[in-house]
Amino acid sequence: MSFFGKLANIKQKRPTTPTTLKTTEPPLFIHPKFSSAHLVKGSFKGVVQLPKYVDVNEWLASNTFEFFNLINLFYGIITNFCTMSECSIMNAGPLHEYTWTDTQRKTVKLSAPQYIDYVLSQVQTMLDDERAFPTKSRSEFPRDFGITLRVIYRQLFRVLAHIYWSHYEVLVNLRCEGHLNSLFAHFISFAKEFDLIDKKELVPMSDLIGLYEQQEVIP
Repeated sequence: MSFFGKLANIKQKRPTTPTTLKTTEPPLFIHPKFSSAHLVKGSFKGVVQLPKYVDVNEWLASNTFEFFNLINLFYGIITNFCTMSECSIMNAGPLHEYTWTDTQRKTVKLSAPQYIDYVLSQVQTMLDDERAFPTKSRSEFPRDFGITLRVIYRQLFRVLAHIYWSHYEVLVNLRCEGHLNSLFAHFISFAKEFDLIDKKELVPMSDLIGLYEQQEVIP
């Protein structure tokens, strides 16, 4: 996924118009001018399929590391715009609000930057855990590896969904929409291929997913 290499050098700037979307208007990312922007042309089917002779858990782990790093990078680009005042709740559009479950199993409402910081810290801890993501030779992946992956992909999807709904205009102004669209299509294609996200979780982005499925970008 070296086509994302230039992202690290992108400088943030203020958008020329407010980033808040009117609920009566379709989201900007559905507009054909922007939804059609991609760095990778064609279907992601061949990109996400398990290569021959590659262990499936190794394939899952390596791609998960890559998705985490790229989503973290995109959040870094828009972090100055995702503030407690601008994003006082963690949501993906007007109909989908996310709450956090703390260590006491209590449901807590958080601002988007707080929620995303928790997500990125939690996922980083999981990825650094040798028991969850073994890196040493002959080490076996745990039996609950699939459960761990589903937790990670659910939370990373929510970060992506928030970026799309609340900060897409920032990325359009930076001409990064092609980068984000390709990452999103790759991420969803991979999650579908290995059944890593419940379909109900995908509802906030169903219009874009449906569009890319119709275009056979997402298999």
